[in-house]
Amino acid sequence: MQQEVIVAGFGGQGVLLTGQLLAYAGLLEGKHVAWIPSYGPEMRGGTANCSVIISDQNIGSPLVEEPGAVLVFNQPSLEKFAKRVRSGGILLINSSIVTGEVKRQDIQVYRVPASQIAAQLGNDRVANMVLLGAYLELTGAVSTESVLKALAKVLSKGKSGLLEINRKAAEMGALAVRRSAAAEA
Repeated sequence: MQQEVIVAGFGGQGVLLTGQLLAYAGLLEGKHVAWIPSYGPEMRGGTANCSVIISDQNIGSPLVEEPGAVLVFNQPSLEKFAKRVRSGGILLINSSIVTGEVKRQDIQVYRVPASQIAAQLGNDRVANMVLLGAYLELTGAVSTESVLKALAKVLSKGKSGLLEINRKAAEMGALAVRRSAAAEA
């Protein structure tokens, strides 16, 4: 099994953290991982993306040209990365922010109102965990528990109280794509 994913959006949306958590969770599960961040010099508010590979085998190259999944947090990222998803792949869109159309018929498109769900949970900053939870539900790349263990390791001691809201955000993202799949069936 090898999962290749690109996470893209504005700096400050948790794009790079999402990729780090995926990679760290893969390591916790004994898998091979690669994580490559890319961001503009302005950081917060500028564009940011990262590619992550999680594999049961050695990884030949850390470059992700045709990902199996793309998580999109803003409109410019949709325009840039939707065309790169491999045929049969997954495009997860934060529909609270991104309204652009996807013309491709050969991929699965999921619109998750991640920012709206995060606001309902009382913390706008967990929208990244909503989309990550949706991704994990669709792919099983790593477990949500491994992601939360990784998050516990990277949070400072004063922020350990954020674990529960991040767990809820991931659960809500998973629920959103389950409901979306049920509605289409």
